[in-house]
Amino acid sequence: MSRIQANALSLPAAMPSVVTVGIVFGIIWVSLKVLSVGRRAPGLPPGPPTVPVLGNLHLMPKERPHLQFEKWAREYGPIYSLMLGTRTMIVLSSDTAVKDVLTTRSGIYSDRPDMFIGQKIASGGLRLVVMRYGDNWRMIHKMVHNILNITAAVTYLPYQDLENKIMLKGFLDTPADFLNHIRRFSYSLSTQMIFGYRCRDINDPKLHQLFINFERWGELSGSSSAQLADLYPIMQKLPKFMAPNVRYAERLYQTEKQHYVGHWMKAKQGLDVGTGMPCFCNDIYRAQKTQGFSDDAAGYISGSLLEAGSDTTSSTLYGFILAILIWPEVQRKAQDEIDRVVGPDRLPVIDDYAKMPYLRQCIKESLRWMPTVVLGVPHAAVKDDSYMGYNIPKGATVINNVWAIHMDPKRSPDPRRFDPERFAGDDTTLYQSAMGDTKKRDTFVFGAGRRLCQGIHIAERSLFLAMSRLLWGFEFSPTAGYAYDIEDLVGSITVQPAKYPAVIKPRSREKAAIMADAARDCNALLDPDTGEWKQIPDGMAFSTWMPTKEDY
Repeated sequence: MSRIQANALSLPAAMPSVVTVGIVFGIIWVSLKVLSVGRRAPGLPPGPPTVPVLGNLHLMPKERPHLQFEKWAREYGPIYSLMLGTRTMIVLSSDTAVKDVLTTRSGIYSDRPDMFIGQKIASGGLRLVVMRYGDNWRMIHKMVHNILNITAAVTYLPYQDLENKIMLKGFLDTPADFLNHIRRFSYSLSTQMIFGYRCRDINDPKLHQLFINFERWGELSGSSSAQLADLYPIMQKLPKFMAPNVRYAERLYQTEKQHYVGHWMKAKQGLDVGTGMPCFCNDIYRAQKTQGFSDDAAGYISGSLLEAGSDTTSSTLYGFILAILIWPEVQRKAQDEIDRVVGPDRLPVIDDYAKMPYLRQCIKESLRWMPTVVLGVPHAAVKDDSYMGYNIPKGATVINNVWAIHMDPKRSPDPRRFDPERFAGDDTTLYQSAMGDTKKRDTFVFGAGRRLCQGIHIAERSLFLAMSRLLWGFEFSPTAGYAYDIEDLVGSITVQPAKYPAVIKPRSREKAAIMADAARDCNALLDPDTGEWKQIPDGMAFSTWMPTKEDY
């Protein structure tokens, strides 16, 4: 046999070794790719050391994450990065960084990261606060701006005044239920402005359903299983029986959708038959007729506004009451100002706002000291960018580290002390402050850039009326023997102090009578059977303002 023939015959025997080498190289390549997951790429902001595949995921705390994010900010500076599986997170922890990135370059950072469980499954892709940036979001944003801009917001003052006075009566009758009275106030105010009807009772099942559903959604969206589905997208393709929390998310969506769409359909029907009151749904209905979006979408637009209006206001008020129990000198100073401006014979009114600088400082300090959204709502970069010499890659999640900014001792000395006078001389509204000098901005809880909360005008009026009237009418004292803990916060995406007791008494019989009379006068405006307004309040109309190009 020739040498050529021998070599030819030996070739097949060599083939397996070539295949084996290819397989080995393939395994090595895949292994290297897998091991590169979680690694911090060159050029990213600094951050804690990573491990393969997980990155920094193993360092993420299950409880009180805002404290760890604050600690990392002290260690790594105003901009740092976290590697969470396949996702890069950029954390902005200074007022300047938030202004420079999220506000000045808002066109790049107006998007939200994908939330497979929280948005796609548990919200049907319809929840406004975490909706991806695009044509649909821009349409809704313009519509909400029309509804909530400062010109339109002032027309809802009769709703704010009435619900506030009904809340005062609740404090008189059952002061131990003060959290429920605060929640009914903020919820009923929101249902009036959004849907055109009220919540009469602190035991209303729909009232409790809102807070329970939103709390469950927040816990679900922040759960480990939801984060894993976002950080390792392959998990989104698992069968339902293997995918953690998907079935629960689907059930939560159906329950929540029934709640929100039920509110919407009731308001829509009232507008159709002519029994509806002036409310946001009137504008949403007009937009639906021209834009053609579904009732499910309309329900979630209005429901998202209901969440924002109810939760943030009630949590801030609850935090303020805790603060004045611990720092009684704040209560005394605020009451001195209110007594000087208002006197003993009438309740404070919105026209007193400009005459009460210390009370306005209390509002700002409440939002700083007890921010309800401690880590903001995450943004996402729509293209590659850079800041302070660091890369911010397309698709990166960008966090507004609200707690770290508010608790920066250079910005707010002794930050865990409730001290309204740190805002002495600041006569800006919350909106003016958010749009002004970033070093003087009072709070970052309302967001930044194009995602700035548009309910900021209404929130400020509601907080002023509530704080000024509660302090005018009541004395708040700590319960003897109870250990108050300002760090015991409950919640997930939004937080508030854990439940606590308080001793609440009218400051005088005369003031108690004035508050009771005010509630009686309000009830005279309401139908005794339905609890709804007998007629549209003076000065209110279904269409008081129409948008112009200057308003966009």
